Amino acid sequence: MFSKTCEYAIRACIFIASQSYQDKRVTIKDIAEKIDSPKFFTAKILQTLAKNDLVHSVKGIGGGFEVPKEIMNQIKLSQIVIAIDGDSIFTCCGLGLGKCSEIHHCSVHEKFKEIRHEITSMLVNTNLEELALGIKSGDSFLK
Repeated sequence: MFSKTCEYAIRACIFIASQSYQDKRVTIKDIAEKIDSPKFFTAKILQTLAKNDLVHSVKGIGGGFEVPKEIMNQIKLSQIVIAIDGDSIFTCCGLGLGKCSEIHHCSVHEKFKEIRHEITSMLVNTNLEELALGIKSGDSFLK
């Protein structure tokens, strides 16, 4: 459903947020190890996330990546997905056809429309804070 890059981005954001909740900043190395991603690939993902204001980068001694607690509940999974993969998950045909629409649709259009609606709802209504708290409490895992 998501690209591998997007999966890593979501996991990175959740990990960074869970550490930020404990007033900790994390390095690229820490993030890459925790989400089981190559370090240089992780760095490129984090650059995109920071550019889209989904994580903050702090330079210097004691620096690293963080998500301010006061905005954690405002960052939605949909924002991470759009920053990395674009909006195709919200708009594309279930069969990957370019000309599928409400007027001229593919054979799975109506069924896929329901699935797309559920996915969209989950992504738009799930925030980073609730996912970070799941990691913090041990109810969820990343690796």
